[in-house]
This record gives sequence, structure tokens and C-alpha cells, in this order.
Amino acid sequence: MAQVEYKDLLSAGVHFGHLTRKWEPKMAPYIFMEKNGIHIIDLNKTISAMNEAGEALKKLIRAGKKIMFVATKKQAQEVVSDEAKRLKMPYVTERWLGGMLTNFQTVKKSLKKLANIDKMEKSDAYLNLAKRERLMMQREKEKLEKVLGGITDLTRAPAALFIVDIKKEHIAVKEAIKLGIPIFGMVDTNSDPNLVDYAIPANDDAFKSIEIITKFVGASIEEALHERKQDKDDQKIKEEETKKRDIDA
Repeated sequence: MAQVEYKDLLSAGVHFGHLTRKWEPKMAPYIFMEKNGIHIIDLNKTISAMNEAGEALKKLIRAGKKIMFVATKKQAQEVVSDEAKRLKMPYVTERWLGGMLTNFQTVKKSLKKLANIDKMEKSDAYLNLAKRERLMMQREKEKLEKVLGGITDLTRAPAALFIVDIKKEHIAVKEAIKLGIPIFGMVDTNSDPNLVDYAIPANDDAFKSIEIITKFVGASIEEALHERKQDKDDQKIKEEETKKRDIDA
């Protein structure tokens, strides 16, 4: 199991919450103290929540499910998209399109459009198009790629979401709740932890804090992917041995 030390969370500033006047009272169980007008998150609660989230994520991945990473705030975009790409998981880091989950059929049409432009660019017919037409097609492709680039391989709604800053991504949260899709979320002291299934109390503004939590989530997923591959390989060996025994008999 991916492990994170208390001191690592401390040095990444995971414990720094928001100004006390901006707090969400439902976060009270996760708050350790108040210091200089800022709420300090109890990192023991963070570690416990991370471990619980890690185990739940691993179960989903071992069952062959996809986790969608969601983070559109600037300081989170790069680390979240890098981790999702590395694990071949879908991600949204530019803009959450309203209906991305609840109206997935419409999103699929846009994905098909993107695939068709891709196909067209590789064909001879593309070379015969007027320069203006090619330019328009290129612009359309760039526009679609910017918003949908992280979900091009998604054929159905994901099994769960990992969200950085559930307050900023409130539309994604609403859509997931409506569809009963579990949410793993970084929850700061100004957010309602009851909106998500697995709340990880953490500073969701600082890059280092976002990075350490995102990489923990990534490591849990990676571990489960290895275990799933191992299980598949073991199963294959077993089947081949059974086949061989049947032939010899």
C-alpha cells in the first residue's frame, strides 16, 4: 500500500486550512486548532482518510474500473493531468463541460467529431481541401482537444471521480451525486465533506499539498493495476496448465 509520512504532509503544507471566517462548520471534526486566524487541519485524520480512500480506489481498479481525475484550478492542472496520463486514466483539467457525466451521450458525439477530424487529417481528401477549410478544421480540433483531450478513450461514464477542490468543481460534484458515482475529494476547511464519499481533509490551494495527495492517489491506482495484471497472468497460467493436463489425460 502506498504510504505517506506525517512529516511529508507537514512539509507540503497539507495542514494549512482557510481563514477561520471562511470555514465550513461541517469540517469541525477534521480541524486540529486555530492559529493566527487560520484553521489547521488534523493530519492524523488526513492520513486515516487517505488510507481509506486508497483501499477503496484499489478495489475499483482491481475490478477493471476507470477513475476520472478532475482539477481545473491552475496550480493543480499539470500534476493532475501528468498523473492521469501516466496511469492511462481519464482527466478534466481545462473546463468542466456541464453535462459531461449527466449528458454523456452528447459528449460522445463531440468525441466522435474529434475522432473524425483526426481520421480526415490522415486521409488524401484532406490534402484536397482549400487552405481555409483546413484552417477551420484545425481550429475546431484544437477547441475540442482542449476540453475533451483527457477523455478521448472514455466510452462510458467513469466508476469514480478524484477531485481537487470540491467547491470549485461543484458542477462535477453535483453530476456525480445525481448519477451515484462515488467521489474521492480533497476537502479544505471551507468545503462540505458530506458531499463526497471519501473526503481527504487537505489544503487544496498549495501546489505541494495537491501534488502529494494526487501522487498518493496515483500510487494506489498503480499498485492495483499491477495486482490486476498479476491476477490475470496467474489465471492464464492456471488455464494453460489445466488445458495441458486435459490433453495429457
